Amino acid sequence: MSALRNLAGQTAIYGLSSIVARFLNFLLTPLYTSKGVFAPEEYGIITSLYAWAAFITVVLTFGMETTFFRFAHRKELDAKRSYATAFYSVAGISVFFMLLSALFSDGMANGIRYPEQGSLVLMLAIALGLDAMTALPMARLRNDNRPWRFVFVNAVNVGVTIALSLYFFAYAKRYDPSIGVEYVFIINLIASAGKFLVLVPQWPRLVAFDKALLRPMLAFAAPLAIAGLAGMVNETADRAVLKYLLPESIADEQIGIYGACYKLSILITLFIQAFRMGAEPFFFSHANEKDSKETFARIMNMFVAVCMTAFLVVMLFLDLFKWFIPNPAYHAGLSVVPILMLANVFLGIYYNQSVWYKLTDRTRAGSTISIVGAIITLVCLFALIPGMGYMGAAWATLICYASMAIISYFWGQKHYPVPYNVSRVLLYMAGAVLLWWGCEQLPMEGGMKYALRTSVLAAFVALAWWKERRIFAGL
Repeated sequence: MSALRNLAGQTAIYGLSSIVARFLNFLLTPLYTSKGVFAPEEYGIITSLYAWAAFITVVLTFGMETTFFRFAHRKELDAKRSYATAFYSVAGISVFFMLLSALFSDGMANGIRYPEQGSLVLMLAIALGLDAMTALPMARLRNDNRPWRFVFVNAVNVGVTIALSLYFFAYAKRYDPSIGVEYVFIINLIASAGKFLVLVPQWPRLVAFDKALLRPMLAFAAPLAIAGLAGMVNETADRAVLKYLLPESIADEQIGIYGACYKLSILITLFIQAFRMGAEPFFFSHANEKDSKETFARIMNMFVAVCMTAFLVVMLFLDLFKWFIPNPAYHAGLSVVPILMLANVFLGIYYNQSVWYKLTDRTRAGSTISIVGAIITLVCLFALIPGMGYMGAAWATLICYASMAIISYFWGQKHYPVPYNVSRVLLYMAGAVLLWWGCEQLPMEGGMKYALRTSVLAAFVALAWWKERRIFAGL
């Protein structure tokens, strides 16, 4: 029991530290989108380049974190050899990538349609290389049960980013418009370098690298990397593809507006991340109980009810939440917010359903669904963006995640049938959307408007609590 309690505590530390780090970085959005800092076209450059960064990170790490965990616990292998082999394979790829970027940064910038931003591409490439080289030391800390060291290293990275951002853009107001978006990449590079230096003592000895072990590790990692790339297509391809499918004269501005408004779906995103942190150990620990499937179905009801409550909180009071993005020049994109929030609800439903292929050891099904989702995403992006702009990107995201959830549901019912209450899930989703839409049709302003919307929100929460009172009582 003490071992399980210790594991649960460490899981909470790892998960919460990641959520807090993401939330603190999210809080930089009002700073970057303030008047006098970045106009939409400048923020579009940041959004687009970091969309590409997500793909590169998957390639550089190549699934080696999970591979290290798998090989480190094989009885016939030495954990030190597994760690050294994984670390130096990632380090070698990362160093090669950084050298390649130093030689061809201008060409790479041309390739992604930012011909005058070679310096940004180079700084981003070095930061990504350094970040990739910290992935295995961070995984080693988790494997060695050192959660507080893990939290400290993450805190260094986030703390440096926030401190420098505040220094340049807020309190000290050292912002020089002639430098512009370079500040963000300089800050990111410094933060990555700080994290890299803190983790240097965790490096393994080079002599522990096992060339013979590398091939089976790469074979294990390759499907993970493919699935990771597919996941990144679903998550970030919209912001990268917009640059190619919109007229050059407006592309960066549209990407900036879309990227900023995308941030307003963070409430659901953070809840999903927190749910994933606790869901896997819960599902595995309760899988053999007599009524486990009924419990999983009730959890789905609760999950959707909470997500749709978050949807209503943001959408009913969007005229207040929009000032999270202080510059009105970005507010033209607020129409994407309900679409993206619903997309994230479907993504959360998919993650909730993932219990079926994890408990039946059919993890390839998860990869297959991600790849199908990536194909749907790309088809929808190329079909919708030319005519609808960033609204097409938002709809593509919703279509992708809804399709993944539907495919997973029907596939899962054949191998691990969970009696999900589909009608209740749809009731929560449709009910919340209709309540928001109905409030939008009423021409109210001032105190009456907010009183009505607060009452609507309270009524939805009360209904959900009454319907799911059994599971809420057990929390």
